[in-house]
Amino acid sequence: MYDLLVVGAGPYGLSIASHAAAAGLRLRVFGRPMASWRDHMPRGMFLKSEPWASNLSDPAGRLRLDAYCAGQGVAAEHGEPIPVEMFAAYGQWFARNAVPEVDERTITRIARCPGGFEAVTEDGETLHARTVALAVGVMPFVELPAALRALPDSLVSHSSHHDDLTRFRDRDVTVIGGGQAALETAALLAEQGTRVRVLARADQLQWNDVPPPWQRPWWQRARAPHSGLGPGWRNWFYSERPGLFYRLPEARRTRICATALGPAGAWWLRDRIEPVVEVRLGHEVAAARPVRGGVRLDVVSGGGGSEPSGRALRSLETEHVIAATGFRATGERLRLLSDELRGSLETVADGAPQVGRDFESSCPGLFLAGLVTASGFGPAMRFVHGATFTASTLVGGVRRHLRTGTPGGTIPAPSGRGQRGAAPAVRP
Repeated sequence: MYDLLVVGAGPYGLSIASHAAAAGLRLRVFGRPMASWRDHMPRGMFLKSEPWASNLSDPAGRLRLDAYCAGQGVAAEHGEPIPVEMFAAYGQWFARNAVPEVDERTITRIARCPGGFEAVTEDGETLHARTVALAVGVMPFVELPAALRALPDSLVSHSSHHDDLTRFRDRDVTVIGGGQAALETAALLAEQGTRVRVLARADQLQWNDVPPPWQRPWWQRARAPHSGLGPGWRNWFYSERPGLFYRLPEARRTRICATALGPAGAWWLRDRIEPVVEVRLGHEVAAARPVRGGVRLDVVSGGGGSEPSGRALRSLETEHVIAATGFRATGERLRLLSDELRGSLETVADGAPQVGRDFESSCPGLFLAGLVTASGFGPAMRFVHGATFTASTLVGGVRRHLRTGTPGGTIPAPSGRGQRGAAPAVRP
């Protein structure tokens, strides 16, 4: 029986595995390294976060993004966005150097068993572990507007379902949403010759400001410090003190997570949108149905029409709809958990699983990481930057659980190597 089973090999899963290996835990790691970044983002996209805020976490802090970029002859500089392809390659490099061998099979089911948990792989192998860390990323939580859910995949898709947009060249596409995913997808489509428009509910688009220089007078730093989520004291609190955020009343945490850092485009994207992409603000899809050659959208818009609400209902036809409408991380969407295990999870007001101060769920021994913990630890958990706090805190919780919460659980002394041999030497 393993001490820890890590399910997921994105930034959070790999960071957790690195810390667990250094702590000497007997562990297994499952998932295709950086799968979401490799398989669900089109070429040409860039990280919105600063390079220095996009590090995966190893205990020694050696395997940073800037170290990888330097090895590739590229400077990771403040204010210069990093291509998604380079970040995905960085994560794979991190996996080779910071964690035990990653098993790329998918875990299809996790259930409780005597002494811990039983996990089943896609090809039927059964493994047992005293604790489990779920770091499943965002893909289980894809959210489509209700009006679009009945359409076939040929007519509607989520922005995260694409690693290649060339299938839409010379076609007509409507993008739903007003955040970074919607705007960057629309820019890439326009640049390849797609006829594209953006429908956004907001009355105006929000754009992030150009980040202030890294080196600034002390009084400017004191007024608006840099943080992993952008400049300013509020962002600094969210990004650098998630443990303190957790101490806020639950209702306040939930409200902040629903409203903080809302949809906005990166500053470097604005010039690629405003001159070339039609953006219809104050528009919301009320209904959709297939028609010959595509889909007809009934769109409610502000316009003083005859509707009781004072809003006009118009229709438009398009060949395909891409919904860049985010993710909703609720416990019920963790479908790899058995019905009994999933049903036992206590939840907070927004439906997310409740987690303790060390990321342990209400099911002892089951730890959660990433987006699904944002209601507990704040907006940082929606970004790579949150992986550093999560990894060290969660592994500390696993060690405490093994020492006190599971019969027969033991904690070996930290050795710097995992059971399956996390290599200390950096490999190319």
